[in-house]
Amino acid sequence: MTMEQTLSPFVLDVSDLSVEIDGREGRVIRPARRLSFRVGRGRVVGVIGESGCGKSMTALSILRLLPTAARIAGGQVLFDGVDLLKKTPRQMREIRGRSIGMVLQDPSVSLDPLFTIGDQIDEALAVHGKMPAAERRARAIELLKAVGIPSPADRLEQYPHELSGGMLQRVVAAIAIAWNPALLIADEPTTALDPTIQVQVLDLLRDLRDTLGVSIMIITHDFGVAAYICDDIMVMYAGEVVETGPVRQIFDKPGHPYTRALMQSSSVPEGDGRLPTIDGQPPDLGALPRGCAFAPRCVLATEQCRQEAPPMYALSDIHSAACWRAGEVTP
Repeated sequence: MTMEQTLSPFVLDVSDLSVEIDGREGRVIRPARRLSFRVGRGRVVGVIGESGCGKSMTALSILRLLPTAARIAGGQVLFDGVDLLKKTPRQMREIRGRSIGMVLQDPSVSLDPLFTIGDQIDEALAVHGKMPAAERRARAIELLKAVGIPSPADRLEQYPHELSGGMLQRVVAAIAIAWNPALLIADEPTTALDPTIQVQVLDLLRDLRDTLGVSIMIITHDFGVAAYICDDIMVMYAGEVVETGPVRQIFDKPGHPYTRALMQSSSVPEGDGRLPTIDGQPPDLGALPRGCAFAPRCVLATEQCRQEAPPMYALSDIHSAACWRAGEVTP
């Protein structure tokens, strides 16, 4: 049996992942609870939800980059069959940037204004391997060319403030793919960009998937972004996965009321020019309701929803939703 035949079809396989944060007066905040999901090889998976639902915390958990007060309370994170939660800090430093790349929403967080673009790409190449300086420079030019930056040799000598926001995001992508990672995590990569540049960045990510075969996990609050680039979707609410499935199936027939509400809030304005909104506020992650966390905001909620947390129901072999009334939701 060849190595290719023994590889799992999933580059990332997360099961029962939970994260806790110690709050004031002994409170425990749970921004991620019993998360189970997979990222297929060569697939683009969208992680969707409102701000504060646990999307970014999930990504930081995978990378083992949680804030000091946070801790992983349980679960398993298999990356190419190996549990990242059992890796030492030194081993994780080797994995981050080499096997798993990350693109943040604000390039200014990733790029140091005091160093040239070339210096910063060079550092990413030097930290994970012994490559002569001339080879690193050639590789840096190759990377900038791969992400669609014109005159790449000239750009190496420029500083971040000399490039546009769209160009900076391309530089961040170039650094993220420097070592041909198996997985790329993109955290709201288009949020700070104007619509035209947003499309360019999404096209870039899709091109990287097609040319390099990299799997991509893209975190977003925008169903329009998901529809444009994603193969699969994972919807999160109050730290939990409430729906998963192929993008087309979820768009055609959402199984969770929250998914439908999110889709409607991303749609065209109503007749009076207002965007549809979801009534109410997300729950306090340190004082979650007894039953379904979405029940206080859900128009379909019953007494059962308010008293019992729903299991994940299979709507098909590849589409599931955590809702007592899954399947009753209409687009």
